Amino acid sequence: MLNIGGKMIRRLKWGVAGCGDFAERAIIPTLHLLPKSKLNSLYSSDINRAKFLAEKFGVQNCFNDFDEFLKSDIDCVYIASANLHHYEQVIKSARAGKNILCEKPLAINSRQAEEMVRVCEENNVKFGVNYVYRFHPLVIKAKEIIDKGMLGKIVSITANFNTDYAPNENFRFNKSLSGGGALRDIGTHMLDLLTYFGGEISSITGVTDNIIYKSEVDDFAAAIVKYQKSGYGFFNVSFNTKKAFNRVEILGYNGAISIEHLIGRSSHPCKLTIDLSGEAGKAFRKRGAKLLFALRAFQKAFLTNKPLLVTGRDGLINLKLMEELEGKNASTQGTD
Repeated sequence: MLNIGGKMIRRLKWGVAGCGDFAERAIIPTLHLLPKSKLNSLYSSDINRAKFLAEKFGVQNCFNDFDEFLKSDIDCVYIASANLHHYEQVIKSARAGKNILCEKPLAINSRQAEEMVRVCEENNVKFGVNYVYRFHPLVIKAKEIIDKGMLGKIVSITANFNTDYAPNENFRFNKSLSGGGALRDIGTHMLDLLTYFGGEISSITGVTDNIIYKSEVDDFAAAIVKYQKSGYGFFNVSFNTKKAFNRVEILGYNGAISIEHLIGRSSHPCKLTIDLSGEAGKAFRKRGAKLLFALRAFQKAFLTNKPLLVTGRDGLINLKLMEELEGKNASTQGTD
C-alpha cells in the first residue's frame, strides 16, 4: 500500500502528461486494465486534445496547465510527452511529490537527465523509465539463466529492431523536440536490453546515418559495446526496412539463448529458445502485452514502496551511451 500524507491507499491514482497517439492507443487503454489503478487526469498543451481523450476514455479531469494538472487528485505521473518536455515535467512532478514513470529516452541530454535523477532523489519520489522489454516474463527468464551462470561467460549479445517509419509530422522527426531519430527512439530500447543482460558497458562505438529517408534525424544506427566483465554486445536499429528478423541472441561459452517475436511483432507470442551444452534444447512461448507487464510492475512498486526494475539512473546511463556514440560518429563524419 502507498503511504501518502500518513494515509494508506490501495488504489493508485494516475495522471498522464502527453496526449499523443501512443497515449491514445496504448497507455490509457492499458491503465484501464489495471484493477489497482485509476486514471484521474490528463494533461496536454492542446486542451481540445485533452478534452477529446478525457471524453473518449471517461477520465474525470483534463488540463493544459501542467501546474494545475499536478494539483489534481493524482499519486503518480506517466510522462508521455515529446522528449523535449520530459525535463521540466519530471522536475515539477518530483517537487510536487509524485512518483514518476517517464517515457524513453529520459531527456534531450545527459545534463538534464542528471538533474532529473538528483531532484527525484532529493524529493524521495520513485523515478522509473518505461523500457518495456525488460518486463516480458521470457526476458526475465533469460536474465535468470544468465545470472545463474548457466551460459558460462558471455561472449556476445545481439539485439536488432528494424522497422519502416517514414518521416512525417511526428515530433520524432523534429530534432529539437526528440534529440534524434532511430537511435534515440528505438536504439535506446536495444541498449537497455544489452545492459540488462550483459551488465555494465565500458565503451561504445558505431554509426548513425540516413540510408533511405533523408530528414534531420537518423534513420539507421548500429553499434558495438564492450562489457566491463564479459565480451561484446551489438545492436542495429532502423526506420527504413519493411521486413526484418528482429531478435535477441545471447551467446555464452556453455550455451545460447534466442528471443524471437519480442520486438516489433505484437501479434505473435514471444519465443524463448535455450540451448545448453550437454542438454536437449528447450523452447518456451508466452503471449502478452509488454506495456501491461511493465505497468503492473510499476504499479506494484509504487503501491508497496519496493525497488523499481528500471530506474531514472538506468535511463541516465543509457542516454550517456547514446551521446558517446553520437559524439564519435559526428567526429568521424567531420573528417570525411
